Amino acid sequence: MILKRLGWAAALAFGLAAGPALAQNTIKIGYTEALSGTFAQIGDQGIKTIQFVIDGINAKGGVLGKKLELVPYDNKAQPSEALVALQKMIDDGISIVLNCGASNVSAALVEGVNKHNARNKDRRVVYVNCGGVAPELTNEKCSFWHFRTDAHAGMKAEIMVRALPKTITKVYLLNQDYLFGQAVQRDLRVYLTKLRPDVTIVGDELVPLGKIKDFSSYVAKIKAAGTQALLTGSWGPDLSLLVKAGMDAGLGIDYYTYYAHLAGGPTAIGPAGDGKVHGVMNFSENLGIQTNNPELDAWVKTFRQKFEFDFSFADRKLGVEVIAHAIEKAKSTDAFALAKAMEGMSWKDGSGQTVTMRADDHQILMPYYLGTFSKGMTYDSEKTGLGWKVQTTIKAEDTAQPHTCQMNRPAS
Repeated sequence: MILKRLGWAAALAFGLAAGPALAQNTIKIGYTEALSGTFAQIGDQGIKTIQFVIDGINAKGGVLGKKLELVPYDNKAQPSEALVALQKMIDDGISIVLNCGASNVSAALVEGVNKHNARNKDRRVVYVNCGGVAPELTNEKCSFWHFRTDAHAGMKAEIMVRALPKTITKVYLLNQDYLFGQAVQRDLRVYLTKLRPDVTIVGDELVPLGKIKDFSSYVAKIKAAGTQALLTGSWGPDLSLLVKAGMDAGLGIDYYTYYAHLAGGPTAIGPAGDGKVHGVMNFSENLGIQTNNPELDAWVKTFRQKFEFDFSFADRKLGVEVIAHAIEKAKSTDAFALAKAMEGMSWKDGSGQTVTMRADDHQILMPYYLGTFSKGMTYDSEKTGLGWKVQTTIKAEDTAQPHTCQMNRPAS
């Protein structure tokens, strides 16, 4: 069974495949991501990570005797472009859509897939989302055709607030002004009120997505407010430029982030961030060493030998795995059969813990970690000399939150 073959060891001897597409004897996965523009660095690393995972599966015989083939489509981080990419996939006969990126793109794809499937029951598609984490997508906007392989913003907000030391009582919230950033802002406020009523929010701002090039004025406001910790879900250049401005200004606060470990974040933080920057993350490259897991550590070594960047995309790896598991379970690439196969599916992640795709709302439940950017780690990030040290492990069952999903399930 492929469920037994998809462990971290599967890719040990195999790097990123090169050469022409594998033509008709393949199972195509359509992948849309921001592969150009402001967020292209994250998109480029994400697609290479996904291909690496696929290569490992293919080297073990693929799925149902066929190779998986990744077919990329650039969406430029724009919902309208993502819908164009979706239509191209459908025109190309692809029934499996994988997307990792901004929640406004994910929301557009959920709506687009729903409309297409309702009108074209002979050409339906299933959508695996490994990036857009607005809570709405597995709550009031949940869909039978949509599955998410990352914890949503509300789950991450609760983890972050629970991790705040008791000595921190003054925080500043700064997030991106779009669906995801607004959800982070809302949920951080909810969990601070619920779990840490002693904490005062001394500032709260939303910034235009990907538009601010100089965050020095924001840093000045953060400092003037008497902030002890900045809480942010920002990602990409918005986060990198913010943190760099803070480090350059000698802003002596702690940073609690969702995505400081992604591309550009560690470089922006630099040595001054030692012990000051914390991240809610689904993986750390140092996890295998910290938990005495040689197989996991060997996987990381192989990845690092292949690429100049960190492995920080466990959600992408899980996205490929849930697709491969479902194909083998359903013995089909039919969208309805795959969706039924994914519902309630459980498997082991690289750390040996159980990962489950909750059937009621199609939200993955998985282990999460709070990491701190620290010196002395075996694997450093972006050649900074500092790496992510796991401080706290949150079990999959402890990340679960109630949902409001009332899913409309097709009869067949």
